[in-house]
Amino acid sequence: MIMDIVMIMISVPLSLLLSNSYLSFDPLSWYGMGGWISIGIAGHFLFRLSGLYRMMWRFASTPDFYNIVKNCTILTIGLYCTTLIIRSVQPVTGLNEREFIIFFFVTFTFISTPRLLYRYLREGSSWFYGNDDGSGKERKRALFLGSLEEADVIISYARSNIYDLTRIIGIMTNDPRGTVGTNIQGVPVVSQAYRASQALDEYFKDTEGLDIVIFGHQADKTFPYFSELVRIARRGGAAVEQFAGLSNLRRSGKLTLEKVEMETILRRSTVPSDYDRLSAFMKQKRVFVTGGAGSIGRVLVRRALDLGAEAVLVADISEFNIFNLQAGYIAENDMPRVTLRILDIRDERQLSSAVKAFRPDIIFHAAALKHVPLLEENWDAAIKTNVFGTLNCAKVAVECEVPEFVLISSDKAADPRSILGLTKLMAEYITSAMHFRNAAGAHRSPTNLMGVRFGNVFGSDGSVSTIFQAQIDAGGPVTVTDPLMTRYLMTIGEAVDLVIVAATVSSADDYAATLGIYMLDMGEAVSILTVAENMIRLSGKRPYQDIEIVITGKRPGEKLHESLCAPSEEMVDVGVPNIFGLHTRAVAWEEVQLVLDKLDIALRDSDKQRALTVMEEFCSPEKQLHSTDAPKAVEKGQDHTGPERMARPGSLEAWSSPAGVAPKTR
Repeated sequence: MIMDIVMIMISVPLSLLLSNSYLSFDPLSWYGMGGWISIGIAGHFLFRLSGLYRMMWRFASTPDFYNIVKNCTILTIGLYCTTLIIRSVQPVTGLNEREFIIFFFVTFTFISTPRLLYRYLREGSSWFYGNDDGSGKERKRALFLGSLEEADVIISYARSNIYDLTRIIGIMTNDPRGTVGTNIQGVPVVSQAYRASQALDEYFKDTEGLDIVIFGHQADKTFPYFSELVRIARRGGAAVEQFAGLSNLRRSGKLTLEKVEMETILRRSTVPSDYDRLSAFMKQKRVFVTGGAGSIGRVLVRRALDLGAEAVLVADISEFNIFNLQAGYIAENDMPRVTLRILDIRDERQLSSAVKAFRPDIIFHAAALKHVPLLEENWDAAIKTNVFGTLNCAKVAVECEVPEFVLISSDKAADPRSILGLTKLMAEYITSAMHFRNAAGAHRSPTNLMGVRFGNVFGSDGSVSTIFQAQIDAGGPVTVTDPLMTRYLMTIGEAVDLVIVAATVSSADDYAATLGIYMLDMGEAVSILTVAENMIRLSGKRPYQDIEIVITGKRPGEKLHESLCAPSEEMVDVGVPNIFGLHTRAVAWEEVQLVLDKLDIALRDSDKQRALTVMEEFCSPEKQLHSTDAPKAVEKGQDHTGPERMARPGSLEAWSSPAGVAPKTR
């Protein structure tokens, strides 16, 4: 502030000197000195009121310099108007438009120059003079491949952050404005996208090479041969990262960069998030996540916090996972909103106590056992957790009148062939039967229960990607069960956001009465053998040469191809992209209760065959195809708003609905 006052007061005599003005009064007289000091004080208060001193010089940018221009203009016009008023009272010579124009330019120069100089001294000395930033640490050479706008952001931030030792030395872009030879902030555009692979290869042949290759957002779709670019970079020993914005600056003080994983080379568009819809649903909600320290659960926890949840209760049986979640997954400033509980969902009393104390608005039930071959042997643990654990969660949600209950289900529940599939389908039946019992009849409850079914989540704990990566890191071989095997793959972020969107759909009155299970659109099924080959290439190695791929054969309970929807089920358009409702077999709660009683007896007797028989008979396709719970006809004149049925191969013309609840059709 003092410096600006001094600069303004210097600008006054300097402007008069540069314009060769001769005042008709003595500048050193009392009224001359008073006017001179008044100009400095007036400039100070003007700058202060305009918020100029709230600017951080280190991050001074175009809007800040526009603010300086605006203030200098107001000060100059104000002085000129004051001079006109004084002239009307007493003639004054030596002050005309020329002096005030020069005063404006001198003042702007004197006010802005120290700020520019500070920025240059702060980080500018390392912009163009080699790798040394003055800290004794060598800056890492990085190449950026993406849009010009993203390049501008990354270059600016890398220069302004003394903790970030990244030095962008070149840009490759698909933007036609970025012709080779042009530059952004002194960093040259070295190649267009169509010849990026050749240019990248040339960089690694250079004596200095590259330390980091940074891809911009959606570079996998805008750069031809994206996987080849990743392979070249990793073969050259460079780290491969992807720009994802600046959202985590408060945590790490660095650019938010995500490792390029298989999800970026599956060559399909990721599902965009409807942030407004998600935020409106989650804001100020109290969220309970079972299995909250697992791979899906912890992303649900973080997403709920990011969307403005009032509080989140994380329940998980694994102390180690809870510890890891607390130690490294939740930001320190979010921890006051998080409660961590080591809790077993098979203990109804413990679960009920936690829910009553926390009073959640929504329960995401993500706790489950999920590994197919392992559960074939540990069948009793699968039933206790996936079936009776879900029963406990749903019962407690209804008893405590939790508004929303969301079951995280699996594509294994569609036409199940494994213990996992059977237990997951049983969990769906429990959820939907209790949902429809609540929707009508004497057991009406404010709790809306629903399930969301989706396929394999890429990058989740124990998923195919983590297994393959560990095998590649160990030097191989990579094991694939069958060369024809396919799976539906989705990123964790996509799955979590779509689960929340499905919950918003289910909470709407039009759909809550007729749909209990929802399905995520997973795109096309992906060959597991192709996934293995691509992951090997991404590691900079060659499949079948550097890393062997071994075919081991299908394991117990595995299917060659998964499906998200059984032939007896029917997809329903709910008017939301990438979300479908499922009209499944309608089961009365009494029927579900009878099956649960039989399962309980089989568990007590440790009778695996009896347990399997009970579930297989209850979940058999024949029962689903010949359900006796036919829907009531929709009466003429009835309101027909609601979900629209979608024809699909293998679907039935008629579908079932619980007694007393007529399906709505459009």
